[in-house]
Amino acid sequence: MRMSRSMAFLLCAAALAATTGACSGATTPQPVGGADYKVAPLSPAAQGTLDSFTWSLYAEPYTLDYALAYDYPPNTVLANVCEQLMRVTPDMRIEPGLAVKYDRPDPLTLVYTLRPGVKFHDGATMTADDVVASLQRQTDPETGSPWASAFKNVRAVEKTGPLEVTLRLTKPDVLLHELMAASPGTVESAATLARAGKDYGTPAGKVNCTGPYALDTWTQGSEITLKKHDAYWDPQLAPRSSAVKFTFIEDPAARTNAFLSGSADGGYMVAPATLGQLRSSGKGSVLFGPNTAAANLAVLDFKGPLGDVKVRQALSLALDRKNIIKAAAGGVGVPAKAPAARGAWALAPEKTAALYDTLPDPRHDLDAAKKLVQESGAAGRKITLVTSTLAPEISVVATAVQAAGREIGLDVELKSVPPEAYSSIFVDPAARAGLDLVITNGYDNTPDPLEFYQYLRTGDFGNYGNWSNAEFDAAFDRANAEPDAGRRAELTAELQRIAMRELPVIPVYEAPYVLFLGKRVTGAPTGIAQLYYPWAATIGAAAK
Repeated sequence: MRMSRSMAFLLCAAALAATTGACSGATTPQPVGGADYKVAPLSPAAQGTLDSFTWSLYAEPYTLDYALAYDYPPNTVLANVCEQLMRVTPDMRIEPGLAVKYDRPDPLTLVYTLRPGVKFHDGATMTADDVVASLQRQTDPETGSPWASAFKNVRAVEKTGPLEVTLRLTKPDVLLHELMAASPGTVESAATLARAGKDYGTPAGKVNCTGPYALDTWTQGSEITLKKHDAYWDPQLAPRSSAVKFTFIEDPAARTNAFLSGSADGGYMVAPATLGQLRSSGKGSVLFGPNTAAANLAVLDFKGPLGDVKVRQALSLALDRKNIIKAAAGGVGVPAKAPAARGAWALAPEKTAALYDTLPDPRHDLDAAKKLVQESGAAGRKITLVTSTLAPEISVVATAVQAAGREIGLDVELKSVPPEAYSSIFVDPAARAGLDLVITNGYDNTPDPLEFYQYLRTGDFGNYGNWSNAEFDAAFDRANAEPDAGRRAELTAELQRIAMRELPVIPVYEAPYVLFLGKRVTGAPTGIAQLYYPWAATIGAAAK
């Protein structure tokens, strides 16, 4: 369900916001199995500059087109190359980015005043024309952007001054503004978009944004290199390294060896199975950061056995989440209390304790689960759960779900598909045919839980099972019209309540974001904000 980045799946899950330095400052949840870890938004600051460093991605980006970037690898690169009107910070706040300020003169109007003197990588100066072209392209059917639904309430994107852009809405939409800090708010040169055409964002095309690094080369199947943008506008994020090289290593063991050998200086999304080896190696540091993601089971077919809420409730009761965390995440995680993770509540931290922490812990009650299966008449019925070799954790969770289902009288059948087919489930409705359940690692691009719950609205792109609930839709509209973050959090709690009652997605567990840094580098943000924050700019030499 929702923003499921299938290519990463359970290599990360959700934020714990564990310390006062993390995103909410709330009490640390107790980890499973005594795992020792703390969550903080930053690694130690860099002590010097570097000529270059090498960063490991677990897969090659399928695009560098901001409008198509919908997964960890492309966004990890683009965070340093392209920028948005607003910016998500490492401590999970939203602040001005390419827009120096914004105004909401009425509920149906958003006005962005652009930062003057911002230079694209080719030396041209950013204007309102570039912003209009970049945002309008998201809704062009020719682009095929998965972000188009973010603009569903936009009536017009207009240039209202040389450095002013106005969005006119058909209904109030607070999330639209917040998503101006993510891919929907990205600004590219209008001239570059026109010249590149369909080659834009491919190895054959150019990317010409405003970030602290410019795209230098993309050797398909091998590496991507970035070079420092000397005319970058923000002196606080002037790059400390002159160049960055990205390499692509899909095999977790090979990627671990790259970290240990020093051929890769660091990387996000470290595989849970390798954490112990890396932490004891003495070759660097494993760091845990704020996250907004949760590992969930998304229902893909509400016409089959899972169409009965009693069956969904039974499957949730049957899950032994603590053992799943031990097996799939090395004990670094906590059972999820709701579909949207705790870390997704960072925008109103004063509300987190009352609206999330007070939720009951998920129950593991096989007798109650068996009773619900019998009451529903679903005993012996087949439920097809899709799995894949995409990551070892997928198989671990799938096997646990299968065992739990069979223990309460459900015939859970595993259907293994290639990694590419697994990814297609999240973008192609036809790929979901014959499937009842999929394991997702959905995350919020913003620190607002309302973003997660928007993907459960009737007809939304991220509503993979086409679940529909009129009460939920009406509650969402009320929350999305509320500009005050605290009040909006209270309204979002009603969406959380409905989602937990109806379980269109079944929460499994949350875990922190994971980063490895070799001994020679430091300064990187540790959390999921790295998908849009220019994280590479702050990386430099560690103290000797």
